[in-house]
Amino acid sequence: MSKFKRVCVFCGSNSGNKTAFSDSALNLGRELVRRKIDLIYGGGSAGLMGLISKTVYDGGCHVLGVIPSALVPLEISGHAVGEVMITTDMHQRKAEMARRADAFIALPGGYGTMEELLEMITWSKLGIHDKPIGLLNVNGYYDCLLALFDKGVEEGFISPSQRNIIVSAPDPPELFQRMEEYAPMHDQVAPSKSWKIEDGSPSCLL
Repeated sequence: MSKFKRVCVFCGSNSGNKTAFSDSALNLGRELVRRKIDLIYGGGSAGLMGLISKTVYDGGCHVLGVIPSALVPLEISGHAVGEVMITTDMHQRKAEMARRADAFIALPGGYGTMEELLEMITWSKLGIHDKPIGLLNVNGYYDCLLALFDKGVEEGFISPSQRNIIVSAPDPPELFQRMEEYAPMHDQVAPSKSWKIEDGSPSCLL
């Protein structure tokens, strides 16, 4: 059994050009089922989103897709998988996903996946949450992004302790092990009590 009840997975609405990416989505889905962890994701039925959501749903775990109304006709084809929450915009989508999840994992994906990942890293740095953030680095897909983080430390834009906010591994079992062992070590910009949550969105107490 895992310490996480619900994990939010950020991933692409496309499958990518390598079978390793699809395989990673299937393997992560199976690992979630094996650990009896429910899935929160972006709500799409195509690409890696569709693969992981169907795998988790067919495995008997709960699936919640969170999607803005404008993207429903673009990313959901046929029947939706599991429960679907429709939000007014992208901001509400991310806030709901963050509020409901115990941890976050990013599979390979494009701009949207990386933007969601970076926002959760930033929220951890700011002290909005202290949940583990994992990067499933399939076939070295995120090597350049991790190198950029290291460059940020080298050039003085990211502190070494903040670099530890993100944990990465090439396969789901190792990634879950590292996420289970994660303990925040970085200095938060603002303590958690400085933030409040309204409708899932953080705002500063002034």
